[in-house]
Formats: sequence, C-alpha cells, structure tokens
Amino acid sequence: MRGKLGLVIGLGAGYVLGTRAGRARYEQIKDRAQEVWELPVVQAQAAKVSKLAKSSALAVPRVAWNGAIKVVKAATTSGTPGQRLDAALDETGDAVDDVKGATGKAEG
Repeated sequence: MRGKLGLVIGLGAGYVLGTRAGRARYEQIKDRAQEVWELPVVQAQAAKVSKLAKSSALAVPRVAWNGAIKVVKAATTSGTPGQRLDAALDETGDAVDDVKGATGKAEG
C-alpha cells in the first residue's frame, strides 16, 4: 500500500511540474508564432492567398463540373470503345487546362 501511495504522489508531482513547464514552453512557442504571423512579408503573402482563394472559389467548381460533363458525353458517344476512350481522354486534357486557367495556374 505504501508503494502505491508513493507512486500516486510521484505521478501527481510529475504531472503538476510537467504541465507547468509544458505550459510555459507552449506560451513561448505561441508568442513566437504570433510574431512571425504579424510580419509584413507574411501578411502580404496571406493577403495574396486570400485574394486568389476568393476569386477562384466560385469559378473552379463550375469549370470542373462542366469538364466532367464533357468527358462523360465524349465517353458515351457512338463509336468503337477505342474511339470513345480517345474522345474522353481528349476532353479530359481540355478540362484540366480549363481548371488550370480558372485557378490562374500557368500551363505546363
């Protein structure tokens, strides 16, 4: 019983001391991260990303959906299975280019 009591006291003391040290280190890391986030260079890049996300948020799903429809139509047209596959692959390439264009990503 005495051994168990010592173990519980030891674990409790270790927990208390560990959480205090851990909390202080966490606060230090959090403060440093906040300082980096507030740098003008970081804020400028964050603004660019936000602007891109807002501008393409509506365009990309529409373009991707239209591309998917074209691929399905090409795959279900009349012709041999090989011709349908070729048509679907061609439309897939065009759809990829359309999505790249909608995101503002350069070709290639």
